[in-house]
Amino acid sequence: MNAIKPSRPPSQPIQKRRVTPRPKRHLRQRSYQVMALESTAKIAVNLVITAVSASALAQLLPYHWLQQAKLQEISTEVKLMEGHVNDLQTEFSRNFDPQQAKIIRQQQGYRFDPNQRRVVLMNPDRREDEQTDSSP
Repeated sequence: MNAIKPSRPPSQPIQKRRVTPRPKRHLRQRSYQVMALESTAKIAVNLVITAVSASALAQLLPYHWLQQAKLQEISTEVKLMEGHVNDLQTEFSRNFDPQQAKIIRQQQGYRFDPNQRRVVLMNPDRREDEQTDSSP
C-alpha cells in the first residue's frame, strides 16, 4: 500500500489564519452609532418643526378668533340692514301705489278731505293740571 501512495514531503502543520472579527464588529458598531446619530438628528429636527408649528398656531388662533367675532358682528348688521331694506321697499311700493296716494298726501301734508272730520284728542288730566297752575 505504500507503493501506491506517492511520497509527500513532510507537511508543515497547516497554519490557519485567524481572521479577526474586530474589523467587522468595529464597522457594525460604527454603523449603529451612525444610525443612532441619524435618528437623534431626525427627532431633533421634528421637535424643532413641531415647536415652530405650535408657535405659529398660537399666534394665528387669536387672529382667527378676532376674525370670527368680526364676521359675526357683520352678519348681525347685515340682518338688521336686510330688515331695514325690506321696510324701505315696502314703503317705496306703498308710495307709488295709486290707491294709497290720497292717504299719503293727507299724512304728509296734514290736509284732510272736506268730508272728513278732524278729531283732536285731549288729555283731561293735563287740562286739570293747567287750570290748577293758572288759578293762583
